Amino acid sequence: MGTVLIKKPAIDPRYARFKLSIRESSIHRRGVYADEAIPPQRKVIEYTGERISRRETKRRGDGSITYLFTLDDYWTLDGAFGGSGAEIINHSCDPNLRSMNFKGHILYMSRRAIRRGEELTVDYRFANDIERVKCRCGATNCRGVINLPK
Repeated sequence: MGTVLIKKPAIDPRYARFKLSIRESSIHRRGVYADEAIPPQRKVIEYTGERISRRETKRRGDGSITYLFTLDDYWTLDGAFGGSGAEIINHSCDPNLRSMNFKGHILYMSRRAIRRGEELTVDYRFANDIERVKCRCGATNCRGVINLPK
């Protein structure tokens, strides 16, 4: 299957709790931006997508761009199919969102107050035993890679 590029990414309002939009990003390709102020500790958007098995995750994971979010040891969500728009949120080593697995749902929660116009980011927390992925977040505490330190 390889890389599946989402041609017309959009925010699905059924899963977003605030006004959000997708625009060009200085971090990577496109990003999700707050179109209104978001208070701290609030649900911002749910990450949705097709629920796929570990075997299918391995097959779809071969590509330079993927929209995969691991739910548990067996299931993964593929945001390229049925995504809410959260799959477009970029990585940062100093993110303004955190992910939370709540009863099999991935919720992105605000870590702090987010200003209108600010790009939403989350720490992807890639494993340190997989291929290193260069980070372009530009944060002062940038690790240089998206992978967690060993």
